[in-house]
Amino acid sequence: MTNTRKIPQTKKLVNQQGVVLIEALIAILIFSMGIMALLGLQAAMIKNTSDNKYRADASFIAQQRIGSMWADPANLANYACNTTATGTCGDISTSLPNGTQTIAVAAGGLVTITVAWQAPGGDQHNYTTATYIGAT
Repeated sequence: MTNTRKIPQTKKLVNQQGVVLIEALIAILIFSMGIMALLGLQAAMIKNTSDNKYRADASFIAQQRIGSMWADPANLANYACNTTATGTCGDISTSLPNGTQTIAVAAGGLVTITVAWQAPGGDQHNYTTATYIGAT
């Protein structure tokens, strides 16, 4: 006679099958969304940094030209130019993408300098400054 013993069968939890897989997929989805948000923030940061650099460069170009005018107020009318019309203002496209500058000298020594640029795929931006330069 053989000794047979019945092994109690455990109940299968049919409702719990695949839960771990679903939890893992949801965790991967949440992690992926977080990574995409970080990439979006970094892209915005790079764009804003570039925009700020272009603004600072435009300000520097205009202030540099004003400094030249202050040093030579007797020949103030010779500084008037329009890059788009005559091309005599000097090339600033190496400093700013699609950069142009316009210098207007009015009677009484009012000088208005406008520096314009447009980043690839971006909007047109302008930096304008005005000052009075008088002969001493």
